[in-house]
Amino acid sequence: MSGNNLNKKVLSWCLYDWANSAFALTVLAGFFPMFFKSYYNGGQDAIRSTMWLGAGHTAAGFIIAVLSLILGALADSGMGKKRFLGVFLVLGAFSTAALFLVSQGAWVTALILFILGNIGFSCSGLFYDSLLVDVADNKSMDFVSSLGFALGYIGSVFLFIVNVLMTIKPALFGLTDISQAVKVSFLSVSLWWLVFSVPLFLFVTEKKRAGGTAASAVKSIANTFGTIKKTFFAIVKKRALLLFLCAWWLYFDGVNTFIRMAVDFGLSIGFGSNALMAALILVQIVAFPSSLLFGYLSQRVGTGRMIAAGIIVYIFVTGFGSFLMITETHFIILACFTGFAQGGIQALSRSYFGKLIPAEKSTEYFSFYNVVARFAVIGPAIVGIAAMTARQAGARDLLASRIGMSSVNIFFILGLFFLFWAEKARAAAFNSEEMPPVEPLTACVQEQI
Repeated sequence: MSGNNLNKKVLSWCLYDWANSAFALTVLAGFFPMFFKSYYNGGQDAIRSTMWLGAGHTAAGFIIAVLSLILGALADSGMGKKRFLGVFLVLGAFSTAALFLVSQGAWVTALILFILGNIGFSCSGLFYDSLLVDVADNKSMDFVSSLGFALGYIGSVFLFIVNVLMTIKPALFGLTDISQAVKVSFLSVSLWWLVFSVPLFLFVTEKKRAGGTAASAVKSIANTFGTIKKTFFAIVKKRALLLFLCAWWLYFDGVNTFIRMAVDFGLSIGFGSNALMAALILVQIVAFPSSLLFGYLSQRVGTGRMIAAGIIVYIFVTGFGSFLMITETHFIILACFTGFAQGGIQALSRSYFGKLIPAEKSTEYFSFYNVVARFAVIGPAIVGIAAMTARQAGARDLLASRIGMSSVNIFFILGLFFLFWAEKARAAAFNSEEMPPVEPLTACVQEQI
């Protein structure tokens, strides 16, 4: 993309990634899990607060998954993407700001606001993604999308570092204590989100499309469900695709669960908040270059092999790490390992899937792929249930927390096996000339299991 094409419209669109990524890091992964356990929890023990936090993540995930099916159709119908983006932006930003007003012990109110904020964040992001076609053509789309991602990464880390400094030195910012610093951090995320979203609404214009009526919206929704049904039955007939989607759903749920529950786990086993926040920052720093490294290595050893390598890293961290982790330094080191695998797994999974599908139906198949990803939400609830079950069976709280976090490993182990079976099915299909080739994975997996 030339400098002339990097215009106000493109930069305004990209700034929304800068705006909303603050919620993902500061609220979703960082401060809310910490504050829910230490301030909002109303005297609940660590295991019970983990259970409710996990349930909140899963409840929000299912609501978002169902809504996304309808909202995606509305976006395609020409009903006004910016209008819907604005509605969910306001829901997310104001729910986040409202956490400032929640008093100590009011965990139910805090959890409801967190769920609403999560819905606003994810659903506004759906309409933001759909506006990409309005600001970039096919030639520049990859660059614009990557620029948005990069700005989101930089923006989220920048604000998060400021927020962490507020909790470490509250007096330096004119705050009384850590609790007030965290609450002000929630406010800062809300304001950051709102302010940096303004350019999108001022300078990004939607291309005129046919439709935009209630009738066209209903038709679009019906078409969406019809397409999903059609694509599902087409995938069922392609065994390799079906097995890979099962693998993707499993290990992607594991990755998401680890991101959402890692801070809660660290607090449950007695680690300090400063070390946990430092670990989150390091994950962000490591993940960006590592995703590029995974892409480079995949060209030499194969996409499937690198996905398997990333999954194995998570198996080590969630399996062995959950039980062997003793000091905060251990937590930070293991966080760097997950940062190394995180970006690569997601990017390479998308490209692996792309190599298995018919090129002329890529939009249809990738829509289904994203639907599967949105339903990868049961992991956080499993962590909470496993920890509570372990304690009821007689395990002490520390051991129960470790058992709960290690339960995520089942998603990675099953995902690895399904990936292995998908590769065997792909090889069989390729031999019968039904599917394009993908780099061999079988030998890599056999070496590990």
